[in-house]
Amino acid sequence: MPNTPKPGSKVKQSKAAQALGIEGAIAQYIDGFAPRPDQQKMAEAIESSIEAKSVLVAEAGTGTGKTFAYLIPILLSGKKTVVSTGTKNLQDQLYHRDLPTVKKALGLNLKTALLKGRANYLCPYRLAVHLEDGRFQSREIVHHLQVVASWANKTVTGDIAELSEIPENAQVWPFVTSSPDNCLGQDCPCIEECPVLKVRRKAMDADLVVVNHHLFFADAALKDEGFGELLPGVEAIVFDEAHQLPDVAALFFGQSVGSRQILDLCRDTANEVIQHAKDMGELKDLAADLEKCILDARLAFGEETQKSPWKKIENDQSITLALSSIVEKLKHFTRQLEPASVRSKGLDSCFSRSEELAHRFELLAGVSPQDQVHWFETYKKSFSLHFTPLSIAERFQEFVTDKNCAWVFTSATLAMGSDFSHYTNELGFEAVETLQFESPFNYPEQSILYVPRGLPDPSQFGFSDAVVEAAIPVLKASRGRAFFLFTSHRALQRSAEILEQQLDCSLLVQGEMGKNELLNQFRRLDNAVLLGTNSFWEGVDVRGDALSCVIIDKLPFSSPGEPVVQARIDAMRRQGKNPFNEYQLPRAVIALKQGGGRLIRDVKDSGVLMVCDPRLVAKNYGAQFIQSLPRMRRTRQLDIVEQFFEEILPNPEKGDERGVS
Repeated sequence: MPNTPKPGSKVKQSKAAQALGIEGAIAQYIDGFAPRPDQQKMAEAIESSIEAKSVLVAEAGTGTGKTFAYLIPILLSGKKTVVSTGTKNLQDQLYHRDLPTVKKALGLNLKTALLKGRANYLCPYRLAVHLEDGRFQSREIVHHLQVVASWANKTVTGDIAELSEIPENAQVWPFVTSSPDNCLGQDCPCIEECPVLKVRRKAMDADLVVVNHHLFFADAALKDEGFGELLPGVEAIVFDEAHQLPDVAALFFGQSVGSRQILDLCRDTANEVIQHAKDMGELKDLAADLEKCILDARLAFGEETQKSPWKKIENDQSITLALSSIVEKLKHFTRQLEPASVRSKGLDSCFSRSEELAHRFELLAGVSPQDQVHWFETYKKSFSLHFTPLSIAERFQEFVTDKNCAWVFTSATLAMGSDFSHYTNELGFEAVETLQFESPFNYPEQSILYVPRGLPDPSQFGFSDAVVEAAIPVLKASRGRAFFLFTSHRALQRSAEILEQQLDCSLLVQGEMGKNELLNQFRRLDNAVLLGTNSFWEGVDVRGDALSCVIIDKLPFSSPGEPVVQARIDAMRRQGKNPFNEYQLPRAVIALKQGGGRLIRDVKDSGVLMVCDPRLVAKNYGAQFIQSLPRMRRTRQLDIVEQFFEEILPNPEKGDERGVS
């Protein structure tokens, strides 16, 4: 059981708690700041953990103010700290908004740095090479390349997040950024103007460095992302959005290789040959041959996109022959690259990459290891091969014990009810301090949990259609202003087709534009319904009555057909454990908490959380979902929901601005 903070404590407050008090530095700096007792207690607990170099796992309900609760004790301690966030967007928000505010309020001038993976920064060398090359697949790439070139002359940081006019998924990015595979390192002719090198140097000298989980755990991080020198001196590590850690760590504690890496190698080799080895044109022919081999292999997997265990294809002769052909051609390509490697630093890099890719591809296309999940994934035009550990506990604990520092893990969703054991067991902790801090929001007054009657079981045919039918009167009552969250893309697409015919609201569908643009449009419109899958279940913050309803199609159990999930379920059964209670249920509970947490983001927010899965009330385990959600009013009656929206939403005809924050 977690140690719940005791209310009404009379003990003297810590410096961090005082800073968050009614007469503290934050209240004096920020107009309208209201002290929150749980925020102060959380700051005090983190201050103690930093001082003792201990491990703390803290769940902080929405609105607790956990960002200030950890930034203040970190900065007051003066200790070298790494803060890791769940996403790059949160990383930017923390560094550019929250951190400067706290530093100014406390009157501190500590050095801070923002560090991302190298693919987030301009590579001047690759930009110059491709500007000179001039051969591209589309006019869009050419246009975007010119935009990047113009920006490159003005940027101070080289962080491509500054280029908001170019979509995140634009094809130009691989041409103007580097990866651990293709970076020339100290041999790069543009090394002195390299943004990655500059930001690393700043991070080395900083008191607080903000990173993201993927960078923190990347295998390449120790040698390629600046952590080799950064981590040994760190005295505290704080993980925000820590619920994501087990999956991110599993990704990086395993191994993978993708067809895109080989295609990038072919493209880079061809460019280097044109510039530095025109007499070795056969390398261009070999690169083209290898590209064709990669495309043929993708066709061998079949047209559909899939994510499946290796055993599904290990006896498929067409696939195994295609993969074997890639291995042989990569090895031959490597041998032919070796004599060319002396011609330029770029060709030398291509030779090293080819050698490494040949080794890794042969390994991952070979025999399945016993302690790893062997799986593959296919995309529209590419594929990837993976080894993922069944458990990260032992490896993660080696990582923790190797660093003599404080470790703080915090998120709004870490526990199932008041039980943290699922989370701590996944990370390998046996005895660790756990704390829960409740949200200050008045959920019984501000929100309703609505589970409609009469819906079929999610396994039955027509479930998605029935969900949309039940959702339509709610969406009409809310006048849009809703997130409609799905557990599958197929259900999302089917629902979008129906809603387009039956709803007058503005419909925003994931995939039709970038995530940030979807959210910006949603905020601008006053009647939008945004349809999204997993990327909209967390890390999305829309305040005010623009978002007054969140609809979830079904309980977010991971698909048992997902290869890593299925392998872990099978392994737990072999160990005599109950995979449903110990693995599937806790993960689904935490995911529902995340999705439902999109609804109330501010003390003035109000709204309805609609869960369309009858298992929430029909199954015994449904109670565990409900107990883990905030204490909302509960109903199964549509008229109560409609009346609630009448009360909370503004009425333009009467000049009523109720609900506007």
